[in-house]
Amino acid sequence: MAVARRTFTVGEYYKMAEAGILHEDDRVELIEGEIVNMTPIGSRHMACVKKLNRLFSKHLGDEVIISIQDPLRLSGQSEPEPDVAILKPRRDFYAESPPSASDALLVIEVADTSLLYDRNIKMPIYARAGVVEVWLVDLLQRQVTTFSNPSPQGYQSVQTKRAGDRLTPTALPALTLSLDDLLP
Repeated sequence: MAVARRTFTVGEYYKMAEAGILHEDDRVELIEGEIVNMTPIGSRHMACVKKLNRLFSKHLGDEVIISIQDPLRLSGQSEPEPDVAILKPRRDFYAESPPSASDALLVIEVADTSLLYDRNIKMPIYARAGVVEVWLVDLLQRQVTTFSNPSPQGYQSVQTKRAGDRLTPTALPALTLSLDDLLP
């Protein structure tokens, strides 16, 4: 017997927060209409996100807005909270409306325990939404997989970078970082 599932829109998701069903400290995100518990963040994960924030702030300054673990509206039913999103600058700092896929110059997911979920669930969603590039930082293998050239079928270009390799974001060609500088 099939189990009927109830999916939610972004609007309903926010109404749950307004009604107190979801709380600001709840570690959840809306993925294809489902409210998904996010895995706890360990110390290496936290350190990597802080390091990425510092690197991008140092190299890009006021050219972009760096969003840390904030919502990114991909559709009416998906609003993940990537670890880092490098966004186009906007005067209102996205106060009037949340950033969307077209605002994201680069999205970064940091993974240790969430690697398979990020790779198999979130990457296709990012691709369908048209996020131009996503980096998946694998803390366990100490590598970064880059996903670019999005299409409805997924990312057309996938490359794995390892120790000693350099990374240049597609939308930020003047910036080149060493993979070793990204990892804690």
